[in-house]
Amino acid sequence: MARHRLRKSDIKALNDRLSGIGIEISKKDEVDLLEADNERTYLVNGEPWLFELDGSPIPHLRMLQTRPGLLKRVTVDRGAVKFIAKGADVMRPGIVAVEDGIAPGQLVTVVEETHGKPLAVGKALLDTASILSADAGKTIRTIHWVGDKRWEA
Repeated sequence: MARHRLRKSDIKALNDRLSGIGIEISKKDEVDLLEADNERTYLVNGEPWLFELDGSPIPHLRMLQTRPGLLKRVTVDRGAVKFIAKGADVMRPGIVAVEDGIAPGQLVTVVEETHGKPLAVGKALLDTASILSADAGKTIRTIHWVGDKRWEA
């Protein structure tokens, strides 16, 4: 495992890549890059904020716990929680609410209905209207979930 501090020029380049997600790292923040097992994780002030998947930055669940409005939300019922916590994709029957404005391929936060806690980060397979009108099938491809190797690290 290799860990090194990013220079200000590297942080600026990272911020340019993050503008589409709505994340901005301050010039005062200390940013470290952790590289292990062909995976890159960015720590901001010691906390995991991002990881890269196929060269694209993905928000870490630990960061989403402190910034809940960063990504659009899909809310699931209690019955779906145990499956999502094992990495399952989100199926339509488990969804109880969907925020407006979700497009296919967009990153979303999957939250549980009781407390609104983030369970997973995923990519929408359908838009908001299609998710709501569907009766069955996969709607969100799960990328990162509570309990996976990124969470445990």
